[in-house]
Amino acid sequence: MSSTLSRVDGAAAGRSGGWRGVLGDYYELSKPRIIVLLLITTAAAMVMAARGVPNLALVFWTLLGGALASASAGALNCIYDRDIDALMKRTRNRPLPQGRISVSAATAFAVALGVLSFASLYFLVNPLAAWLSLAGNAYYVVIYTMWLKRITPLNIVIGGAAGAVPPLVGWAAVTHAIGGPALGLFAVIFLWTPPHFWSLALMTEIDYDKAHIPMLPNVSGVERTKREIIYYSILLVLASLALYPLHIMGPFYFAAAAVLGGIFLLDAVRTWRDKGKTWARHLFKYSLIYLALMCAIMVIDRIIA
Repeated sequence: MSSTLSRVDGAAAGRSGGWRGVLGDYYELSKPRIIVLLLITTAAAMVMAARGVPNLALVFWTLLGGALASASAGALNCIYDRDIDALMKRTRNRPLPQGRISVSAATAFAVALGVLSFASLYFLVNPLAAWLSLAGNAYYVVIYTMWLKRITPLNIVIGGAAGAVPPLVGWAAVTHAIGGPALGLFAVIFLWTPPHFWSLALMTEIDYDKAHIPMLPNVSGVERTKREIIYYSILLVLASLALYPLHIMGPFYFAAAAVLGGIFLLDAVRTWRDKGKTWARHLFKYSLIYLALMCAIMVIDRIIA
């Protein structure tokens, strides 16, 4: 989180020389900060499905396959977006815009990770988990990166489905099926994505404009973006609370989700009223904490129910 905000501020991370620097570049190419968030949601779905700690070998292979899949998708995203990454302060120091990794080497890296991911999930977890993971990656690379990102300010709204797939993978890994709690977490992540990324976009709108990416702030303005953040935050909280009357989650979850959602809404309103970027930055940071805590309370609710 602090690293993302540091890049927003234009700070370049230090880079080691030699083989450490090469490893660091490939590590950066895989977008590791996104991987951590996706694995948290995957693990949460696995614990919910098992109503406790699942088989540890199954957890290991599922998280490894998920990490490899996310790293592959992240690298393919970096390859396709290397031209616009070079134009933005937040991304210009990535390995491809800086020429530290060639396109052919990055492509081989991404393909190898993708093959390893599918094979490990298919043979060591189950075929449904493997196909769901592959579908999520294809959606992220083809639908979001190659199609929506450069043509519509709804890129984040529609493309957010890709980031919501990991809970389905985690649930399928344990049950060989898709269940209600996993779909509930899918809905929460899908509706969480717009306010999360638009709060980041409010801090980087000039960057996106330079790269001709139609993010909402540089297409429709800051005021419209702040209103949309409130609308989507309301939808997020309502959808999260609906899991209780739908009998997907219990009373503990409902009470905790109401508190966390209330804070989210309050931060969204403060962002709307703020003439600067202070509360947008605060909302971005809290949105990450919110998602992690929502996963935690879902897990606790399933275990104690």
